[in-house]
Amino acid sequence: MAVDLLLGLQWGDEGKGKIVDVITKQYDIIARFQGGPNAGHTLEFNGIKHVLHTIPSGIFHTHTTNLVGNGVVIDPVIFRKELDKLAPFKINVKSNLLISRKAHLILPTHRLLDAASEASKGKAKIGSTLKGIGPTYMDKTGRNGIRVGDLEMDDWKEKYRALANKHEEMIHFFNVDIQYNLKELEQEFFEAVEILKELTFVDSENFMHEAMRSGKKILAEGAQGSLLDIDFGTYPYVTSSNTTAAGACTGLGVAPNTIGEVIGIFKAYTTRVGSGPFPTELFDEVGARIGNVGKEFGATTGRPRRCGWLDLVGLKYAIRINGVTQLIMMKSDVLSGIEEIKVCTAYQYKGETISHFPYSIEPEVVQPFYQTFKGWKADITAAKAYNDFPKELKAYVDFLEENIQVPIKMISVGPDRTQTVFR
Repeated sequence: MAVDLLLGLQWGDEGKGKIVDVITKQYDIIARFQGGPNAGHTLEFNGIKHVLHTIPSGIFHTHTTNLVGNGVVIDPVIFRKELDKLAPFKINVKSNLLISRKAHLILPTHRLLDAASEASKGKAKIGSTLKGIGPTYMDKTGRNGIRVGDLEMDDWKEKYRALANKHEEMIHFFNVDIQYNLKELEQEFFEAVEILKELTFVDSENFMHEAMRSGKKILAEGAQGSLLDIDFGTYPYVTSSNTTAAGACTGLGVAPNTIGEVIGIFKAYTTRVGSGPFPTELFDEVGARIGNVGKEFGATTGRPRRCGWLDLVGLKYAIRINGVTQLIMMKSDVLSGIEEIKVCTAYQYKGETISHFPYSIEPEVVQPFYQTFKGWKADITAAKAYNDFPKELKAYVDFLEENIQVPIKMISVGPDRTQTVFR
């Protein structure tokens, strides 16, 4: 059996959590494969809004097993808070939630290092969420990290102490004013670790192989977005993991030839949180309207998202590097009422017109070319079928499919799980 993937195709915040929740009924296992609590996957149903940071978005379906894979980095403190928020819903996390022993832990000093590093950059800061993600992945690749499986070993606290001491020396090196009380942070951390140890740890690559062999249907859930990939994103304004399809193989221990459908999610427009180039960004009342109507605020940080028109150059690039087989368009309802809608179809790059995503998309080298469409005024939030859409929205979808050459299978018309139109 194949493993299907669900990925964001922009700079994150595309609505992956909602769609995982919508399609989980088709799957036996939902597996997160990279990132950490810098993710904010929002699910809304029965009048309640849920935000998950580390736990897979299938957790509210009792028939589904949810796996936090080896490619994920886990902050026990944030994880404990997620568990506390799930408690009223009587979810059996001890049987429905598994954690890979090879997943790395975010220590309190990782978060402090993140803050010190970002502060030292001044105006050149990258817009980190300050969750300790980058420093944790640095320790992982530097072969210094502490993994979930270490918590089962007698000497794990000695390993912790040695690494935390090293981190404090590094914090002093940055020579910035970071105020903290490590003893208080450690007390909260160690208490949260004890809660984490009550859950089920697994050798996740073996779990995945056995599940596939027994015919289980598996969905790998990505975090962030393809344009934040550490290799293929807008470096250095990226996250610290591989957010693209290749990351599912290394983040879960599955072979490339086991990958089935690659489901790509994109908004009907584009947003970005934090620093970094954004060719189609809007600085006018239209951009402000999109942000307000779309409630574009980071689910993890609360920061307002920068808003702009859909960028087909970046979208085609993400589709290509992920091998996307089907698409889902989110937040089409947000564009309702805008008189003219634009789509970037090419770039003016160093004096020539290009349609591929170049090495740099900084504003001094890239200017977007737009195609303009007539907007739609109808409220589409109650639409149940594609035929309920106004002709202008259908023309927008048809144009995108014709240019992208990948089918758009679902269109979201609101935040609730029921506000999803299948084509």
